[in-house]
Amino acid sequence: MTKELRRLSIVMLFMFLALFAATSWIQVVEADSLGQNPNNRRTLLDSYEIQRGSIIVDDVAIASSTASDDRYQFQRVYTDAAMWAPVTGYFNPALQSATGIERAMNADLSGTGSSAFFAEIERILSGQPQSGFSVELTLDAAAQRAAYEGLQGLNGAVVAIEPKTGRILAMVSTPGFDTNLLATHDADAANATYDQLDEDPTKPLSNRAIAGDLNPPGSTFKLVVAAAAYASGDYTPDSTLPNPARYQLPQSNNTVSNAWGGTCGPGDTVTIAEAIRLSCNIPMAELAVQLGDDKIREMAEKFGWNQSFSTPLESTPSSYPRALDDPQTGLTGFGQGQVTATPLQIAMVAAGIANEGVVMNPRLVDTVIGNDLSVIRSYDDTQFGHATDATIADQITASMVASVSNGAAQGARIDGVDVAGKTGTTENGNKPYTLWFTGFAPADDPEVAVAVLVEDGGGQGQSGSGDTIAAPIAKKVIEAVLGR
Repeated sequence: MTKELRRLSIVMLFMFLALFAATSWIQVVEADSLGQNPNNRRTLLDSYEIQRGSIIVDDVAIASSTASDDRYQFQRVYTDAAMWAPVTGYFNPALQSATGIERAMNADLSGTGSSAFFAEIERILSGQPQSGFSVELTLDAAAQRAAYEGLQGLNGAVVAIEPKTGRILAMVSTPGFDTNLLATHDADAANATYDQLDEDPTKPLSNRAIAGDLNPPGSTFKLVVAAAAYASGDYTPDSTLPNPARYQLPQSNNTVSNAWGGTCGPGDTVTIAEAIRLSCNIPMAELAVQLGDDKIREMAEKFGWNQSFSTPLESTPSSYPRALDDPQTGLTGFGQGQVTATPLQIAMVAAGIANEGVVMNPRLVDTVIGNDLSVIRSYDDTQFGHATDATIADQITASMVASVSNGAAQGARIDGVDVAGKTGTTENGNKPYTLWFTGFAPADDPEVAVAVLVEDGGGQGQSGSGDTIAAPIAKKVIEAVLGR
């Protein structure tokens, strides 16, 4: 009998320990994820009674909450809503929906995450009403405005990054929309606005900076191809390639020409450095075929292709597919064909070159700030990886500086500042071109790397170029960061 009781006691002890472990796991480890689960209606309803924290840029709130006279108690309000929309997104309790930073940082903004536990105890003891934490972003207000104003009337996007840290200084997508109209507690009005925006052929709800329908990167991708070539050990900037006026892709009837229809400068051959300076397609297509798709894809992935980044906004992966044949590979040599990219990815290429080959993970958030202005959490700079070495980065930089100084990217020139840049003009059959620019400045000690995308030819069909439309926008953003 005693033995049976002992066995029963041991079983009950193990059952108790298992129950204790399971409960502790749920309450400690999984508490935050369960609390923030979109299906957790209790947490959602509780959050309506909390004054949501602000979203802050340069010590100014671009999203805040004011008292309302309805059951949701607080109304979300956005300043310069369209300019910040790709970043802030919107929060609407009536629709039980949130996007952008409002969604990604909801646990902190709503004060319902695990980090708010001790703050909640302090609030209860003090008798103060509960409120969420504020989120301070990495963005530079002057750079954001310069990008937004530069893109007015255009369908496009701008991303600017601090090369040494990965901090995003600007993220703009146009056309924008008024997030206040989607934050209204009038559900019918908010739904009507959403439907109108969703049906708009210009796709204002799409954040072109990090997602949406991705575009081929055009000649900006020549930087990646050059990096792959130099890293192979078989090529230098002075390596030469044949210089015909037209190049027939191997195993194909399709031909490649330079944008102006002639050769890449005089002579029967041309260097890689000169091909980048003048943005010539033919030598880069020839180079891509010689390298092969594996080496190019390997280098592209070192810069971030084929994977998503959480800033904490989730980006659509830029794509460089596997198993491309020679003609397909040749097209990717100048950023056409099956390679696609987000402006975020192209900005990361420029930032990686600017940072001596080291690619930093991009981020949008600096700190989470408590109600007493204390720092609840800060975010560190982290490396994505080494795309290439400093020597190769310097070689590519020299070609980019020459392109802005006296080459194909002179639209980005700034008096008294050495700007490194590369244009891109993507052909889309009979449709208007897609226009690109990427670069950084100052070239010898970079403070900002920028990528500009302009869709639909910038309203100029097939007559516009990356140099005439995209580069001047980048120039304004760079000047804003440098305080010029």
